[in-house]
Amino acid sequence: MGAPSNRTDASAVADREKSRERSAAAALAARLDGAGRPLLLDGATGTELERAGLRTGLPLWSTHALLESPDAVEAIHAAHLRAGAEIVTANTFRTQARPLDRAGLPPESDRALTRLAVDLARSAVRDVREVRTVRATAGAGVEDTPPRWVAGSLPPLEDCYAPERVPPRAACDREHARQVDLLGEAGVDLLLVETMNTAAEAESAARAAARSGLPFVVGFVSWAPGLLLSGEDLAQAASRVLDAGAAAVGVNCVPPSSLPASLQRLAPTGAPLLVSPNLGEPDDATGFARSEALTPDAFAASLAPWLAQPSLRILGGCCGTTPDHVSALDRARRALAPD
Repeated sequence: MGAPSNRTDASAVADREKSRERSAAAALAARLDGAGRPLLLDGATGTELERAGLRTGLPLWSTHALLESPDAVEAIHAAHLRAGAEIVTANTFRTQARPLDRAGLPPESDRALTRLAVDLARSAVRDVREVRTVRATAGAGVEDTPPRWVAGSLPPLEDCYAPERVPPRAACDREHARQVDLLGEAGVDLLLVETMNTAAEAESAARAAARSGLPFVVGFVSWAPGLLLSGEDLAQAASRVLDAGAAAVGVNCVPPSSLPASLQRLAPTGAPLLVSPNLGEPDDATGFARSEALTPDAFAASLAPWLAQPSLRILGGCCGTTPDHVSALDRARRALAPD
């Protein structure tokens, strides 16, 4: 006699979860459209793994941790969430077939590792949500669990800082489409096309993302004022991915010193903006060398002109940043738009 009741209970739980997912998707769409404060993206994963003493050598970079220390990946996601991040980026930066093949991993490893990365991020979101629910219920009898989202990272197929290594367009189209499919299967909420160094590959990834039906945003690397690493114009590249359907566009994994020039180039376009600078510089051995040159509050202050833009949709930190930097960004955005 107990089985029907158990099935009914399971069905009710599934219905509540589906309702939560629909509500979260609607809330994300509204925020990307400009409702409320800018969304707060997480900080670094790869350099936090390196800071913890874990392997991050190329070509696998942060994927080493999926194979050797998945609990560490989940702990980093949880730390960013506790610091105030609303979006955590699944550790899929190097789970595409190309780097995995280069490292000698077997076929279909891209599917398994992409799924694992997304599952770890989703688990961190669920655990932090449950802790907050318990605390809110105990304290006031009210559930206070605002939605948190998981982004799938979709980076360049080759080195982020070497535009001359971008594969031909047909390979870009094929491989980005494959990775977008895997991220969609794994259940991400949005796609983060990030650290793009050429307009052509960014457009290829953006068009693959658009076909998924998931919301997506695009970040470029721009060191010289107003230019991609390829030498192409930043605003023109932004226009191409916006035409493909990007919900926001901007710069990521760039030094804070480069931000004023990028904003000067992008702000007049009126495009919805994304900004996520780094702290440090590329390293051929470890992938990235962290820098402690800016305190968290100084880092947040470097983003103040971007925070002043009504068109800012997403801000966060890239390589070298920590949960403390995320917390400082959270304070900065709340100071401009208090509850």
